[in-house]
Order: sequence, then C-alpha cells, then structure tokens
Amino acid sequence: MRGWYWQLFTAMFIHVNIVHLLGNMFFLLIFGLRAEELFSLTEYAAVYFISGLAGNLLTLLLGPYIVSAGASGAIFGLFGACAIYVRQTIGQSIISVLFYAFFLLMVSSGPNINFLAHFGGLVAGLLVGYVIAARRVSKIKYRYSVNYG
Repeated sequence: MRGWYWQLFTAMFIHVNIVHLLGNMFFLLIFGLRAEELFSLTEYAAVYFISGLAGNLLTLLLGPYIVSAGASGAIFGLFGACAIYVRQTIGQSIISVLFYAFFLLMVSSGPNINFLAHFGGLVAGLLVGYVIAARRVSKIKYRYSVNYG
C-alpha cells in the first residue's frame, strides 16, 4: 500500500462496473433496511464502516495482490449484525448465522470476487452486532433493577 492507507476506507465506495454497483445496492437494500429497523444511526454506521474496513484489512493481510473494490464487506457486516442481534440465545445465533453465512458465501464465491472481504466483513458484523445486543440487554437489566429493585 506504500502508505496509502485511506484506500482501506475508500475501496468501499468504488465499484468495478455498473453490474457490481447494482448488485451491491440490491443487497444493501435488503440488509440495510433491516439494519435501519434494528440499530440507531450511530450503530448502523459503526457496523457498516467497521465491517467494510475489516474486510479490506483482511484482504490486505491475506491476499495482498487482490484488488478490493465495493461495499460487499460492509454489506456482509450488516447481515451478520442483524442475524446475531435478533436471536434470543447464542445457540440460535450461531446456528442461524452459520446457515445463512454458508449460503451467502457460496453464492458469492467465484472468479473476480473478493471472498476475504466478504468473510472479514461478516465476522466483524457478527462481533459488532453481538456487542450492540449485549449493551442493550445490560441497559434493560439496569433499568429494571433501578426501577423495581
């Protein structure tokens, strides 16, 4: 990268062609609308940007000669955050996420597709979604104990 570290961020906004852009926008519409229902603006932005950066960073570390472009890592992160957030137990979360992640990653594998960005974004989204869910549960418990304790 020779010091051009901002490319880890800007790669999320660059697409190879119109088909690539439209594909990303289609999945952003699906997972982004769901994420808007679940998360605040700050949480949504955190999931999106942390996931996108994580996907691009994983690509840099494990596939330094892979060209990374597009919002796929960030979108996979939104998917992961939504999937883990809506589950009631960790067991449900893990089973659900593994099933859908396997399907999505298989659909998104092939030539000229940055699997590392997808995987890195998904893992980051799962982690950020879990942290958000855990923080909300602890706030609810705190309110309950203060109001009725």
